[in-house]
Amino acid sequence: MSIKGLGLTMPSIQVLFLLAGGTLPWIFGQSLLSRPRASLKPALPGLTALRVAITLGNAVLVTYTFTKLPLAECYAIFFTMPLMITVLAWPILGERIDPRRGFVVLMGFLGVLVALDPQATEFQWAHLTAFGGASLGAANGILLRLIGPRETTGVMMVYPVAAQFLAAALVMPFVWVPPGLDAVAIALGAGLLGTLGGFAIIAAYRMAPTIVVAPMQYSQILWASLLGILIFDEWPGR
Repeated sequence: MSIKGLGLTMPSIQVLFLLAGGTLPWIFGQSLLSRPRASLKPALPGLTALRVAITLGNAVLVTYTFTKLPLAECYAIFFTMPLMITVLAWPILGERIDPRRGFVVLMGFLGVLVALDPQATEFQWAHLTAFGGASLGAANGILLRLIGPRETTGVMMVYPVAAQFLAAALVMPFVWVPPGLDAVAIALGAGLLGTLGGFAIIAAYRMAPTIVVAPMQYSQILWASLLGILIFDEWPGR
């Protein structure tokens, strides 16, 4: 919702810059205030660097998508991600797919197709960036499960967001639109919510198999549809 709201008045790359900037203070604050103080030195620097690159690409694609498509339509495409995670978790993590869970994930994917309604949707570049974002999001979920037991939450949160902030900062001289105080407040609020959500997701992937965690994201399509109606007057079809 915050991405879409900010994207109404500024380029998508500036939205990414503001949201990353609004997130970093919360992450650094949590790391500094935690007892014992959380280490920011990666235990697995190679995989951490790979995850940083993946999350950076994901952030760019997802931010662009949210600024171009209705909320419900964005989430309908992003929810191909649980299916991707479920399929990848078997060969990479050795987490087998039992028939019951596999059936539920497949039903969720069919629900995505119903929500997207390909026959009635005029496809554009934003749909391709949405699928790209879902693919990178699935890879990020697998990496979270892989490195979660050995990396601190601070490491898994700080480096991807810092990379997004620095990468977007390089482009800011060319696209900068002066933001109002409301935009700064939205960025800080979204940063706080994103930080809390990030901690919860990391904890979930540490405690449970990916096939259990990933399908929980399907519930977001209900909230996306509701917020789209209340805030942006985007009414989904039947």
